[in-house]
Amino acid sequence: MNWNHIVTVYLKELRDSLRDRRTLISMIVVPTLVMPVIIFGVGFIMSKVIKQARDEATSVVIVGGADSPGVVQALRADKRFRLVEGNGDHKQLISDKKVRVAVEIPAGFEAALTDGEPQVVNLYFYEGELKSGIGVSAIERFFRDLRDKTIESRLTDRGLAISLVKPFEVKRQNVAPPEKVGGNLIGGFIPYIIIILCFTGAMYPAMDLTAGEKERGTMETLLCSPVNRLNIVLGKFLMVLTASISTMVLSLASAGLSIVVGGSLFVGNKNTAAMHAAAETHGATAASAMPMIDPLGIIGVFAMVAPIAVLFAAVLLAISLFAKSYKEAQSYVSPLIIVVIMPAIVGMLPGIDLNVRTALIPILNLSLVCKEMLSGVWNWQYIALIFGSSCVYAGIALAFAVRMFNREDVMFRA
Repeated sequence: MNWNHIVTVYLKELRDSLRDRRTLISMIVVPTLVMPVIIFGVGFIMSKVIKQARDEATSVVIVGGADSPGVVQALRADKRFRLVEGNGDHKQLISDKKVRVAVEIPAGFEAALTDGEPQVVNLYFYEGELKSGIGVSAIERFFRDLRDKTIESRLTDRGLAISLVKPFEVKRQNVAPPEKVGGNLIGGFIPYIIIILCFTGAMYPAMDLTAGEKERGTMETLLCSPVNRLNIVLGKFLMVLTASISTMVLSLASAGLSIVVGGSLFVGNKNTAAMHAAAETHGATAASAMPMIDPLGIIGVFAMVAPIAVLFAAVLLAISLFAKSYKEAQSYVSPLIIVVIMPAIVGMLPGIDLNVRTALIPILNLSLVCKEMLSGVWNWQYIALIFGSSCVYAGIALAFAVRMFNREDVMFRA
């Protein structure tokens, strides 16, 4: 192995790649722009949709209630609701998204409130639909307030204290620091994006430096040079690795800058309350408008992704080498993105925890450990196991790429 030859091949491939528009787009443009687009674009659209849904009066169908004019009138007077006539099946109207909520008021509801008889008010809504979820929450708050007022009125009439029915209160208090909350919220998503960009960043250079050179007829010229094949394949490998790591670095830097800038822009934003309320509607608790993550976690992600970048570069180089043309290489390499995506998605699922078994599964282990590091949790025994196993997998993949490069039937497929 001659490092002078390896560096010469590497610099030659680097110059050629920088002249290729597809490589520049996949290595620089995409990772630099994708994070701001996701954080600002999706966040802005989501906040606008949520705000619009909350500002819009909830369309409500009243089922029954003919003998409870006071409750119906209170609903009609509330600006949060817009009462509509329910022509037909109210459940079907909700399923067709023609109305958000239906309220079924039992017969004799107001009279039962006066007499102290228990009653049940049924609320019908479309679970999973944003507007219907916001609407049914508002209706629930309306009837909770009505219930509380009824209880207070009964207690007052009997000369009793309200504390009889409310002897104590329960309050939530978050003890997790902001970086742990933010890490749990977006810690699984960031590694997922990084893994995908790391793979796609290596994909196009790997195809171009193997199948592309075969198609252009320059591979034979390179093999005729007085340079050992090991040095040639290592030079090409370093170029593919550079593209992969550059994509990773740019995506991380772009994500960090977007989070910092986004945090300063969104703090105190009038949409924050709407985002919090929407989160509460769906059973979530938002820690802040722009989640924080542990800065040391970003450094940890750099270190843990490096072996996976080596693995991606070596595997893509070896597989692309089998193809006779760039188009054929695309047909071989493109399905691999599913293999990469699936473990990354599994790592985002709730209930999938880091243990000895998952620490040995490539990509899944990276997704899990990066999520913990971004939350400020450092399980050093698992980190060492994951880093070591990833290095072993990367070494095996690189050895496989070198072996394929030395096979004449692979290099000169007819």
